[in-house]
Amino acid sequence: MAIEKVIDYFEKLGCADKIKQFEVSSATVELATEALGCEGARIAKTLSFLVDGSAVLIVTAGDMKIDNHKFKEFFHAKAKMLSPEQVDELIGHSIGGVCPFAVNDGCKVYLDESLRRFEIVYPAAGNAASAIELTPEELEKYSGSLGWIDVCKS
Repeated sequence: MAIEKVIDYFEKLGCADKIKQFEVSSATVELATEALGCEGARIAKTLSFLVDGSAVLIVTAGDMKIDNHKFKEFFHAKAKMLSPEQVDELIGHSIGGVCPFAVNDGCKVYLDESLRRFEIVYPAAGNAASAIELTPEELEKYSGSLGWIDVCKS
């Protein structure tokens, strides 16, 4: 199960105590907001795309949407989201719990600039009833991202 992979990943880093597990679903921004008691923009949603045959994850603020023009400019490809089957196969997490941690080899992770406006953000932690509390700097460090990009609508 993906949550165990994420917990193991953070145990090795010495910060598994930052993971929060819920009795309720946190699979969407709205549900995560209720579970955490925070504003939706602070939910760091992880969107999954197929670019040149590879999985690409983009972590954005919960109140943002991908700007197709910016996406195409950066990736030189049209934004095409992964199917649920592709998400499981290429990323190693299931819909509702997709996060940028403990992902399959070959999966590229990027962080959207929209997250930098917050001191604390909450990405999922491997299943549809979890999150982890991180600063944007910690998110960058622990996600192994390839960098900060600007691909969301202003």
